[in-house]
Amino acid sequence: MLTYIDGAPIVHGTAAAVVRERRDRRMHTWHSRIEHRVYAPRDHLPPGIWERLAPLHPVDSSAHESDEPTPSRHPLGTLERAVHLVQGHREELEQRLAERWCDHECRPLFVDGGISGSDRVARNSCVVGVVKSHRTLYAVDDALDVVLRLAAGERTSVFLLEPKRRTAVASWYLRLRDATGRDPTFGLVRVEVARDPDADLSARADEVSRWLLAEGSPLSLPDSRWDRMAYGIRDSEEFLKAIT
Repeated sequence: MLTYIDGAPIVHGTAAAVVRERRDRRMHTWHSRIEHRVYAPRDHLPPGIWERLAPLHPVDSSAHESDEPTPSRHPLGTLERAVHLVQGHREELEQRLAERWCDHECRPLFVDGGISGSDRVARNSCVVGVVKSHRTLYAVDDALDVVLRLAAGERTSVFLLEPKRRTAVASWYLRLRDATGRDPTFGLVRVEVARDPDADLSARADEVSRWLLAEGSPLSLPDSRWDRMAYGIRDSEEFLKAIT
């Protein structure tokens, strides 16, 4: 956060992404990106302020698509919009790095989150996306019971995800750790891989699940998300914190 001008928040955002690779049991940086942007609500600024910000190449945090409602002028709403734009910028950097990996490597790539946002990434068989948050559960009725009752090391059957404006992927739920007596999503992740019509997706799910279960050691403590967090992802987060 930089400042407010007549109630309009001016935000400095930093987005960063990294690919870390394991060599001789040690983590090394394959490639990383850091970018900075300034976010300002052009429609809510006094005359002349946007022009003064022009050398910083600001991003308009009040912009919206023609079919979307006009964003609120409330300072907290505008600030929230800027935060979402920073998150989108981070996702953009992550996708660019994943695409670069796909262009140069054939080794497996563990992506923290979904992979359907980039067609090149979502169609590459070396990429595995792991979703740790479950605000949306892709199961209802009996299928939801199956997901929530998974024991450690168990997975659901593979299903197809076809999100709007994104690439379709194959997905399944996997329980990494025993959730007895805990929150029903404890140790639960959702996995995404390329939807290859010629591949045996059940065998692929078994292979990837074994790999993800093995990635659970060592534990990513003291992170509060240790039950779903792979050590390599925690290492990447700690690396980015150190350089931003």
